[in-house]
Amino acid sequence: MTSHQTSEWYRAAVASAAVEAAERGLDGRGLWQLLGSRGLVAALAQDRGGVPEPSRLAALLEELDARLSVGLVLSVCVQAASVVPLLAEAAGDTGPDGLVDSAVRGDAVVAFAVTDAAAAGSDVMSAQTEVTGDPPVVTGVKQWITNGADCDHFLVLVRRRPARHFTSFGWVVVPARADGVTVRPVGRQVFAAARLADVEFKAARAGGPGLVGPSGRGLAMFARHVATERLAGALWSRALCRRVLADTREWLTGRPSGAGVLWDSEAVRQRYAACLVEYARLDAMCRWAVSGDPQTPARAMALKAAAGEGALRIVRECADLRGADAFSDGGLAFVSMQTAMFAVAGGATGALLTGLADHADDLLRQ
Repeated sequence: MTSHQTSEWYRAAVASAAVEAAERGLDGRGLWQLLGSRGLVAALAQDRGGVPEPSRLAALLEELDARLSVGLVLSVCVQAASVVPLLAEAAGDTGPDGLVDSAVRGDAVVAFAVTDAAAAGSDVMSAQTEVTGDPPVVTGVKQWITNGADCDHFLVLVRRRPARHFTSFGWVVVPARADGVTVRPVGRQVFAAARLADVEFKAARAGGPGLVGPSGRGLAMFARHVATERLAGALWSRALCRRVLADTREWLTGRPSGAGVLWDSEAVRQRYAACLVEYARLDAMCRWAVSGDPQTPARAMALKAAAGEGALRIVRECADLRGADAFSDGGLAFVSMQTAMFAVAGGATGALLTGLADHADDLLRQ
């Protein structure tokens, strides 16, 4: 079977699973179990050490986005692009016994607990959630954790030493039902199916092997895998924008206006065409990212910034073109609120642009 045939098989299998999930009304846990039981989580990164193959990652997100809610896609995206790759890397060292296999099979839902209540979302160096003792216990608060309200374990970025240094951090697995863990659901109106939560750890006992991965390499591991998360966000935003543009054009060509339809208006067509230009730019950026090494920091940051800003422009303009229709239940005004996630998750766009300037030479050489 050629790589193209393999990719087409994967896309068809994901589409079938998404249709079944929609028909059965599955929640995030049910969807993850379905994907895992059909081998689609394992096949996503087959022979790549847990890191998703870009074309399959794109297929996964496109087929899910076409049929399921944004919250459900988010619940899968974080586990597939962040949790499983990091656990897979850790499993080769001091990794959690059997947890990565359980997650890949869909038997376990693992929440990625990075954003710290004591620090700005993008400033992981200021995180105060810490691990102490032997056996290790975790103390601190994590915010806006996807799947946090319905997971089996938390994969927590923790401070191991007080010094503000790259090597002061590590990862630890904490069972969701461990003593000292308090979960408070949040964001239930905007991302209901993503089961977002704030999580407080009060001397919560770590599970399994305790610390995950080599000592002092927590941020190094995060830096490697956040690039995949940023690629996933861009691929997903491209799929969402394509869907919104197609739906908007269909609506404009069928909406009566004067003696014709709205699509006949030159002003409307120009505004829509500007969205097409923005989409073409995002599509080119995605192709550029996967044509080389998508884990290069400069590529990942540039892609993340382009996706966050581009998706917002497209969805907001399409919502404006549709007028009052955008404010219907689940309409584009609501989708626009959700789309703002692409400019925040994985690092706020402003912070990324500041860091991206440091990589100017790398990008210009490419």
